[in-house]
Amino acid sequence: MAEPVELPGRLAILPFKNKVLLPGAIIRIRCTTPSSVKLVEQELWQREDKGLIGVLPVRDTEAASTANEAGTNPKVPLPVSDLPKEDGKNQNETMHWHTRGVAARALHLSRGVEKPSGRVTYIVVLEGLCRFSVQEISPRGTYYIAKISRLDMTRAELEQAEQDTDLLLLSRRFKATATELISVLEQKQKTAGRAKVLLETLPVHRLADIFVASFEISFEEQLSMLDSVDLKVRISKATELVDRHLQSIRVAEKITQKVEGQLSKSQKEFLLRQQMRAIKEELGDNDDEEDDVAVLETKMQTAGMPPNVWKHAQRELRAEPLSLSLSLSVRRLRKMQPQQPGYTSSRMYLELLADLPWQISSDERELDLKAAKDRLDSDHYGLVKVKQRIIEYLAVRKLKSDARGPILCFAGPPGVGKTSLASSIAAALGRKFVRISLGGVKDEADIRGHRRTYIGSMPGRLIDGLKRVSVNNPVMLLDEIDKTGSDVRGDPAAALLEVLDPEQNQTFNDHYLNVPFDLSKVIFIATANRIQPIPPPLLDRMEVIELPGYTHEEKLKIAIRHLIPRVLDNHGLNSQILQIPEDMVRLIIERYTREAGVRGLERNLAALARAAAVRLAEQECSIAVGNEVHPITTSLLEGTRLAESAEVELEVMPMGVKSHDLSNSLRGSPLMVIDEPMLEKVLGPPRFDGQETAERVATPGVAVGLVWTSFGGEVQFVEATAMVGKGDLHLTGQLGDVIKESAQIALTWVRARAPDLTFAAASEINLLEGKDIHIHFPAGAVPKDGPSAGVTLVTSLVSLFSQKKVRSDTAMTGEVTLRGLVLPVGGVKEKILAAHRYGIKRVILPERNVKDLVEVPSSVLACMEVLLAKRMEDVLDQAFEGGYPWRHQSKL
Repeated sequence: MAEPVELPGRLAILPFKNKVLLPGAIIRIRCTTPSSVKLVEQELWQREDKGLIGVLPVRDTEAASTANEAGTNPKVPLPVSDLPKEDGKNQNETMHWHTRGVAARALHLSRGVEKPSGRVTYIVVLEGLCRFSVQEISPRGTYYIAKISRLDMTRAELEQAEQDTDLLLLSRRFKATATELISVLEQKQKTAGRAKVLLETLPVHRLADIFVASFEISFEEQLSMLDSVDLKVRISKATELVDRHLQSIRVAEKITQKVEGQLSKSQKEFLLRQQMRAIKEELGDNDDEEDDVAVLETKMQTAGMPPNVWKHAQRELRAEPLSLSLSLSVRRLRKMQPQQPGYTSSRMYLELLADLPWQISSDERELDLKAAKDRLDSDHYGLVKVKQRIIEYLAVRKLKSDARGPILCFAGPPGVGKTSLASSIAAALGRKFVRISLGGVKDEADIRGHRRTYIGSMPGRLIDGLKRVSVNNPVMLLDEIDKTGSDVRGDPAAALLEVLDPEQNQTFNDHYLNVPFDLSKVIFIATANRIQPIPPPLLDRMEVIELPGYTHEEKLKIAIRHLIPRVLDNHGLNSQILQIPEDMVRLIIERYTREAGVRGLERNLAALARAAAVRLAEQECSIAVGNEVHPITTSLLEGTRLAESAEVELEVMPMGVKSHDLSNSLRGSPLMVIDEPMLEKVLGPPRFDGQETAERVATPGVAVGLVWTSFGGEVQFVEATAMVGKGDLHLTGQLGDVIKESAQIALTWVRARAPDLTFAAASEINLLEGKDIHIHFPAGAVPKDGPSAGVTLVTSLVSLFSQKKVRSDTAMTGEVTLRGLVLPVGGVKEKILAAHRYGIKRVILPERNVKDLVEVPSSVLACMEVLLAKRMEDVLDQAFEGGYPWRHQSKL
């Protein structure tokens, strides 16, 4: 322990707000404020072992006023507006310094730098040495320095004082009390042995300070101990505090022994519950957890769980054997406190079991096929084949309500009505509808749920959806089923195999539930943009119904019947305010949209509605009001004023103006009819026109092909050109391996038939001598692959070498072989619809695709010429104006 040290006449002062450091005590502090950091650097860090500072207690204003009223506040008041608080903010109130403090030295210093601010901080371990009295205090830079005088006795004075009889008696009494306290603490704390060693080696006047510093006592009692310079007074106060601490420990032990000896297990539990309830009432947390658990128990009893699930729930609720009565089943949950980690997870699990619709089903009304057909016709225009299949499905359900029908999968480009069809089926059946989006799902737990051993576990999306609709027989839409992925967390598509199999989903086992749930009553409907990414086993469980897209006429009818009324309603308009004529809708379809669905069409109609709303708001409207209020005329939206000034101007409406007056005034506004100038002003110049194809095939080497994408059919241009080179073939346009091979096959066929194609003499059959061929597919940012561009590639090369232009009104599709055969391809309906949208009048198809023309709407076939080709020679004859000039007797 520290020996008596010589104190200098002045010491740097470190303020302790509402805290006291006693001699012999050791304390660890962290210095972060500029003043304390500067003090530690100059007085301790630079002087190393020789540095001393003074620790002086300070009071804030509130504590000082309380102490003044009690008359126990010896202090030196000083304005310390530059003294920082512990949080680093400057305080502007007066602080009150205590007149006595303790000199301290640093036992340990460590310096750190905070990132990213770069602020320097110190961690200091201080040991109190001796008391001092403040004579004068003054600032030095950012901290304070005080003129002091020592209060503790010197060694000679201590030796003389120890001869005092009264002091010896007080010392013996203190040691006896302290020894008794240490013996009690030895039974509870392992660190009591160190205190016993200090008691045997240190003088009593130092032990008094050390013992008191280890107690939790008030700030006033600490100050009183600091002010006790006289040894008798100091030891008397320390003995009193040690004895008080000893008595409190004994009383607590006595109460514990008495309670444990007298109370039985049930009485102790009752008492603890009463104490817990009283504590909750004092804290304002009187939520009566037992009543909540009782409500949960009642809810589980009425949930209609199967017997095996009910036994599982009982095991979760209680700790007793299953043979005990149900009234004791909540004991396990009641024993747990809400703060325990397992309480929340157990409670959530039991609430899920109680909320699931084990026996609750929708009351299906009797199916009326005519009403269902009318509902489908009113909600969707066209889609005759799709609606017919839905009616067949409903007819089977009417004859056999528990029939396990096929799982329908609507496949088609975006915006063709796949989701709304599923909603219409639910409405026709009178069942609730729930949609589950599977786009981007890569975790199997999204389908099967997480196991309860994981933190944050929850049920899968299927169980969660059933909980939301609260019935066990909804129509469940599995949206975007083709966009599920797989990684290290599992394969959601594989988990769906059990869900979509009628023979397996009767006992669907969610990992979170860990009990089987019957999904056989759920009607599953899936949607997809493409069927290729769907795994074959999963695709085998579904009946795919394709929705290829809409024709111009179908889009026109859909816009007039559905889109325009919905857009007007969403924008607060009606047909009396805004009218969009049929010919304007047709212009939008032809010039501004070329999609398979109608979402782009609806966005353009919404743009017209917004423009009309702005024009309507800008019109000055007169509102008729009562006699007691003068009529007002106001501009609801003054564009010039808002543009010139950044402030918002408000106009107070008189109390006599009713809301219906404003509505009537708006209804009386002049009718706005969309015309072609307004169409171009709002939507901009036309994005598409009928001259695009003609312009792009105006030079030889360009042909028009038809391709299939996940967004429907598209028109694809193929460009070929020749240049000086070494006979190489260059392909660009982000092409896949299949289409690259098709280009090589096309070039090989053209070179082999060069003499017959009349652009090379018999002796000059090497078309690539001294030149390279470059074939490009425009829209290079879009990946392209597939064999259906074979005939287009051959036509493009023939056009390049013969310098003959391909007909601009003709598009083609088909796979070509080295022998010139044209093989069938898929997506014929989508491709023909795409050609129709582009205004193409002639389409060349493989002869074996004639069977697919049945699916093409008759209105489209009526305005197009479909040409069938068996060999490549047939394609070339139809692709060029007037046929292709073959060499005599060259065609096979």
